[in-house]
Amino acid sequence: MKALALAAALFAATPALAEDELTVVLDWFVNPNHGPIIIAEERGYFADAGLKVEVVAPADASAPPKMVAAGQADLAVSYQPQLHMQVAEGLPLIRVGTLIASPLNCLLTLEDSPIKEIADLKGAKIGYSVAGVEEALLTAILSAHDIALTDVELINVNWSLGPSVMSGQVDAVIGAYRNFELNQMDIEGVPGHCFYIEEEGVPPYDELIYVANPETMDTEVISRFLRATELATQYIVNHPEDSWEIFKSTSAELDDELNSRAWVDTIPRFALRPAAVDVARYTGFEKFMSEAGLIEGIRPVSQLAIDPGARQ
Repeated sequence: MKALALAAALFAATPALAEDELTVVLDWFVNPNHGPIIIAEERGYFADAGLKVEVVAPADASAPPKMVAAGQADLAVSYQPQLHMQVAEGLPLIRVGTLIASPLNCLLTLEDSPIKEIADLKGAKIGYSVAGVEEALLTAILSAHDIALTDVELINVNWSLGPSVMSGQVDAVIGAYRNFELNQMDIEGVPGHCFYIEEEGVPPYDELIYVANPETMDTEVISRFLRATELATQYIVNHPEDSWEIFKSTSAELDDELNSRAWVDTIPRFALRPAAVDVARYTGFEKFMSEAGLIEGIRPVSQLAIDPGARQ
């Protein structure tokens, strides 16, 4: 009995193994798009992986990749189209994982609009929020229907995408998220319609990705992070209602109808294999960006995206 007591005392006195710290900067404030990160924290998957993860919501949505490039954060949630431009510009960034594995972006109109097909957009007013990439996406969509970018009027509506369509300021917007704007418009009694860009001439891409600095990243730690989010994604897919209850309990601001609907619509979009790289997808989009004139030359996929587990 004394031996057992002594062993227990020695065990209790042994310090816990130190956790590896990881700072992850989101692309925006916490929302259902970040479900696997939040569930991994709440379900203890990060702790099980020996990680202490600090999740930071940025004050400026364009800042996260720059913070990673400057060594101010370990990972940032970013966008595949922007990654191609940033790498071409010389920023030390590389994709190390995927969060949302399909486009969320869509070309949004009113459901009762006279615009029933892309060809009806000739002469229309189209709103956007991010110059460059969204203009390239729109050019690809329109050109497939023999419409030039000069055949429409582009209006910068900042981030007021759904409201600008509902108010009649514009006939359509590019850049609306199908899991949010469609639900918001329906809730407000003004239903919208999405033309899915990957069905209209735009190469498929990953909407949300994790980027790291290839010069300073710890691939072993990042692999553990991705494995934890993979377990979280499996839990979300298997237990959508229970995972929603966990997610919304983390902040009163999340517990509303819009986020509840968005949660359901986002689940099929989460990457089931977040570390895996679709080489053809990154090759194809690099070519698309080059042909659109947004980048010069074409870089090999190895400079754009990796599976960090394969680097260990």
